[in-house]
Amino acid sequence: MSARGLIIAAPHSGAGKTTVTLALLAALRRRGVAVRAAKAGPDYIDPAFHAAATGSSSINLDSWAMSGKLLDTLAARAADGADLLVVEGVMGLFDGAPGTSGRRGATADLAAHFGLPVMLVIDVARQAQSAAALVRGFATHDPAVRIAGVILNGIGSERHRLMVAEPITALGIPVLGALKQEAALALPERHLGLVQASEHPGLTSLIDSLAATAEEHFDLDGIIASAGPFRFAAGDGKAVPLAPPSQRIALASDRAFSFVYPHLLDGWRRAGAEILTFSPLADEPAPDHADSCWLPGGYPELHAETLAAARRFCGGLRRFAETRPVHGECGGYMVLGESLEDASGRGHAMTGLLGHSTSFAKRKLHIGYRSARLLSNSVIGSAGAIVRGHEFHYASLTSAGGDQPLAEIADSGGGIIEKTGGRRGRVTGAFFHAIAAAEG
Repeated sequence: MSARGLIIAAPHSGAGKTTVTLALLAALRRRGVAVRAAKAGPDYIDPAFHAAATGSSSINLDSWAMSGKLLDTLAARAADGADLLVVEGVMGLFDGAPGTSGRRGATADLAAHFGLPVMLVIDVARQAQSAAALVRGFATHDPAVRIAGVILNGIGSERHRLMVAEPITALGIPVLGALKQEAALALPERHLGLVQASEHPGLTSLIDSLAATAEEHFDLDGIIASAGPFRFAAGDGKAVPLAPPSQRIALASDRAFSFVYPHLLDGWRRAGAEILTFSPLADEPAPDHADSCWLPGGYPELHAETLAAARRFCGGLRRFAETRPVHGECGGYMVLGESLEDASGRGHAMTGLLGHSTSFAKRKLHIGYRSARLLSNSVIGSAGAIVRGHEFHYASLTSAGGDQPLAEIADSGGGIIEKTGGRRGRVTGAFFHAIAAAEG
């Protein structure tokens, strides 16, 4: 594999990683570079923006949920045929879950594992020469992580840029870009992060603007030159994230159901499964020739009234579940319940295939890595199997219902949290998002 790689990271969340990453991807593609992208950690939304900027699917690379063998397999596939693979980091460069070094879900884990250089994005809106001390600390914190360059975000003037850049350059670390804060380049947000790429107004124009910004304000030649070769462990490249739930999988796919990881879909297809998409918002039932149905996460709370009125979808799903398995993750789990209360407090009847009820009016953030030990056989694994994933939702259970739990979940430190989810007949679901089956 000839592709080189580069990681875009920052000292903290909100420094501008996504804006810088998209600008770089768009500018490189415009230049004719075969560029691909990946996202560190559990994230559904950023990879869709990456895909819009590169014209190719983006994947997730997660050192907490994925084995080294799986990381190598996925990165090699993503880089195949590319000149450059750009990995957007998560949170701060060294931020992650407590635990074993290299398995914390930190961006630095990926830099060390693959031997890739890091481009550090720094928000300097409220500092000047002090930024050099910050860069020095990040450059020397871990010998396995190399800072190859810096991109400044939030500069106020050319004088400000020089005040920040000169002491950083004196460290032997080049400053390869500088951006002013511009509202026109900001990405709109909602409660789970950025608005989805498919819903973004004027996405093509935004990508073009970002490309032009990078061409004007980034040293693209210097950034390309800073990329390094991937370091992979030897392997057969056949690691599978999660076994497919069946041969023919009915996958709900629209604005209410969009949170499904590309590496899972790719893994299912490589295992010989066929994925049949349908839209509950368009009142489409699950394809009758499918063997299982998967309802991913998304934003059903924004479309609860439409889903409640979707009689063909709801009735079709109930008939489907009489003979074949149905599984729901997070938003999909909410729709499998008896009712969903929207942000205004208005209740909407859901499919009733499981007995719980949920509310988005009673908001509480649930977030973090989760390790799920399955309590019975299901489409995500056999009884006793461990699946690694995460939770990220604001909805709460208002009624747990009387169904048997699907799994016992532990947090990233191994502490048991609770038994979670539900299973009734062939129907299963939980707020838990699966990323990969645990090794062994």
